[in-house]
Amino acid sequence: MQLIEVLGKDTARAFMEVNEALNRGNPKYIRPLDKDIEDVFDPAKNKAYRQGTCIRWLLQDASGKYIGRIAAFVNKKYKNKGDEQPTGGMGFFDCIDDQAAANLLLDAARDWLYAQGMEAMDGPINFGERDRWWGLITQGFHEPMYGMNFNPPYYKTLLENYGFRPFFDQICFSMKVKDPLQEKFYKRHAELSKQPGLSARHIQKDQLDKYATDFVTVYNKAWKSHGGGKDLHRDQARAMFRKMKPVLDERLIWFVYHDEDPIACWINIPELNQYFRHFHGRLGLLEKLRFVYLKWRGACTKFTGLVFGVIPEWQGRGVDAYLIVEGAKVVQRPDIPYVDYEMQWIGDFNPKMINVAESLGTYRSRVLTTYRFLFDRTKTVKRHPILE
Repeated sequence: MQLIEVLGKDTARAFMEVNEALNRGNPKYIRPLDKDIEDVFDPAKNKAYRQGTCIRWLLQDASGKYIGRIAAFVNKKYKNKGDEQPTGGMGFFDCIDDQAAANLLLDAARDWLYAQGMEAMDGPINFGERDRWWGLITQGFHEPMYGMNFNPPYYKTLLENYGFRPFFDQICFSMKVKDPLQEKFYKRHAELSKQPGLSARHIQKDQLDKYATDFVTVYNKAWKSHGGGKDLHRDQARAMFRKMKPVLDERLIWFVYHDEDPIACWINIPELNQYFRHFHGRLGLLEKLRFVYLKWRGACTKFTGLVFGVIPEWQGRGVDAYLIVEGAKVVQRPDIPYVDYEMQWIGDFNPKMINVAESLGTYRSRVLTTYRFLFDRTKTVKRHPILE
């Protein structure tokens, strides 16, 4: 077996192709869009390069066939609450079911990170934001949501045999859209409805900049104190909303206001992999035309929860129930095409948000795990601290 560093177009293409080659026989597999993967490793597209660097390898067998891949990266801004050592990352890990092959890939990542001054590596994670390519599926091997890693069950054995240990679990929650909410939601909604100045509404596409600004207000107040949290800037949010505009469904993004000040938000989008599963990684003109056709046909029957938050001053007062009931009045209408709802992952270190998700009457649809490997093998991995 031979490790080959990804340096040119040919190896970069092979880096993407090996993912499909190793998963081709799995009917649940959906190939990610090539452009999404390319952008991660493009310094002009990925701002993580401003604070770090990365390297990639392919693994080749004696016959010249690619049988694995891995990326390793350092990012000065990558920190978790309670970390006691500088930690790098590994991700985009794929490998045949062979421990020796996996060890070669993981050794390469470990040695490179050690040379960069790291004392641990987390993985599989992304070289960038945590909303994509983060964690190993360890329960619920369903079709992946857009931007989610996909792996067969034996990857867990490969990583744990190497010495990785769980750092935190990432839990996804699902429900049927038309399932009735628990009675307590309606009671809290009725109480909050008496509050002067309180209102809820979904977005309008012709006012995206306004809602992006409102999102920044809620996001920075609700998440700033979280471990690893950071301020979101208005320009970032505007760019994000504009980028999402072609796929947005106005009826799925909701805000609560008090005297027109934003105090809560619930951000959902149609599950894009219900479209992209047909594209085999490509997104050219033909695929874009097909996307428009599939969207017109109502081919997407699932939507995905991205963000749910209430600013601290209004937490514990029933605003979450008020927001959910107001949204349900629209998304549960007979003319709405959505059947299934799945929330993007919530870390097991965030019991407050897990409680909100479970109170909806959801079930745990899948678990991903972020693993940690300490280079000093005499030390024990400590799990991510619980958020207060």
